[in-house]
Amino acid sequence: MDVTVAEMKANLSGVLRKAAAGAEVQVTRHGKPYVRLGPARPERPTLPRVGAFDGQFQVPDNWDDIATGFEPYME
Repeated sequence: MDVTVAEMKANLSGVLRKAAAGAEVQVTRHGKPYVRLGPARPERPTLPRVGAFDGQFQVPDNWDDIATGFEPYME
């Protein structure tokens, strides 16, 4: 959808509503592309905080033992 700067000023809320709905809006100035509008990117989900899994897993007593077959790599 192309709109001029004047049309954008006259109908800002309508143009923004269309852009937010997914339409790519190109604003032109003096007949040339000036600005492109589109929907905002969704926020990325945040990572769990350190310690969020505290108590969720049990570490076996032999955790520090070398696994069978890995001895050569431990030298």
